[in-house]
Amino acid sequence: MRPEFVICGLGNPGEKYVFTRHNAGFLTLDMLSQRLGVKIRTLKFHALCGSADIGGVHALLMKPQTFMNESGLAVRAAMDYYKLPPERLIIVCDDVNFDPGKLRIRTKGSDGGHNGLKSVIDELQSQNFIRIRLGVGKKPPQWDLADWVLGTVPESDRENMFSAFTNACDALEMLVKGEDQAAMGKYN
Repeated sequence: MRPEFVICGLGNPGEKYVFTRHNAGFLTLDMLSQRLGVKIRTLKFHALCGSADIGGVHALLMKPQTFMNESGLAVRAAMDYYKLPPERLIIVCDDVNFDPGKLRIRTKGSDGGHNGLKSVIDELQSQNFIRIRLGVGKKPPQWDLADWVLGTVPESDRENMFSAFTNACDALEMLVKGEDQAAMGKYN
């Protein structure tokens, strides 16, 4: 069945990155797949993919295996294959501008300094896709940004972050049904 949406969690493949801040998108998709009883394990479009019905809408779930800075390659391959416009894409990713547990939904916008979003925008030549940005905490001044986002989420932040993953999964159900404004009002 042809998907009506592509839902892509951004992150980095490999065991050493599993519980890093940069993998908030992957972790959210893992939670969503468990909730829906589906597997994200078929290698297609340079990504691990799965198929799911969310709120009665068929979606392709994907976790790019290209590493964060080339996430757009996987996204573009899927969007081109299914001939979907950018407005039928939802990206879930980390954001160092928000505290752990916070999330922000937008229907379009810039990359905000996020290299994964930059790659998606560059590949699609569009900023008109939905994004759910999950707070992973602001980088302390003494930290290098790459070290911060590739650092393991500390125990003290995990409860808040997993709460945000749960809210993101709930928001996804609203977003695929076209309830963008309601989702933003409830979860931003």
